Amino acid sequence: MSDPMRPPVSHHHPQPTSLRADPSRPRASLRTAVVWEVLQDALDRQVKATGRQVLDVLDTGGGSGNFAVPVARLGHQVTVVDPSPNALFALERRAAEADVADRVRGVQGDAHGLFDVVERGGYDVVLCHGVLEYVDDPAEGVRNVVAALRSEGVLSLLAAGLGGAVLARALAGHFKEARQALDDPNGRWGTGDPVPRRFTAEQLTELVEGAGLRVGAVHGVRIFADLVPGVLVDTEPGALDALLKLEAAAAELSAFHSVATQLHVLGETYGAAEA
Repeated sequence: MSDPMRPPVSHHHPQPTSLRADPSRPRASLRTAVVWEVLQDALDRQVKATGRQVLDVLDTGGGSGNFAVPVARLGHQVTVVDPSPNALFALERRAAEADVADRVRGVQGDAHGLFDVVERGGYDVVLCHGVLEYVDDPAEGVRNVVAALRSEGVLSLLAAGLGGAVLARALAGHFKEARQALDDPNGRWGTGDPVPRRFTAEQLTELVEGAGLRVGAVHGVRIFADLVPGVLVDTEPGALDALLKLEAAAAELSAFHSVATQLHVLGETYGAAEA
């Protein structure tokens, strides 16, 4: 097992020339492009490793389908587990609009009671995006989603980053809140903080390795996007494309993980890593 204080160097490189989160929603592309590129690469490798063109994908906390619907459009079968009936209704509508309703299934549930609603060990890829911040026991949450993987499986884990919140509060002039987030064991800047918990890259890699997976890659997400004035991105010619490429280039550099708004960890079963 690798030293948890030194996140591994990524061998899965997001390609800045093919960032295609959603061309009709430029703001969405800033938030999802890096994760989508890494995830799409992982899906392609799983197709080759398993020899099956259609993978079974589980999206825990998948909400209205920001990732589930694009994954289904690639031809895979996606099960979305979310506690919100409203989110699942939006998912159903979104899947229908994208003509993938037959490949997307939404079920109400959460990470704690995951196997009350889905099959244990039944999925090639599991997405756990924006979930760990809200569960009572993050280690248990990761173990649960890992237990949903087949022997050759991949976990896509996305969670709020501590450093990004500290930097954002400081740049906004809220220095006491920035210091509180830095010192707080859960990374919260105050009672009004809407995020219950934030993580460092080291903490997330420890959770993934503790659940029995090999860490294949760590990426920083929204390193610059949340700090750049929106008017600049919206009005300066070529700014959005240049910012997307900058995000992709910096995402895998460990020096920038400590200031990212979110952190993405790709975990692989040892069977998948050897395939």
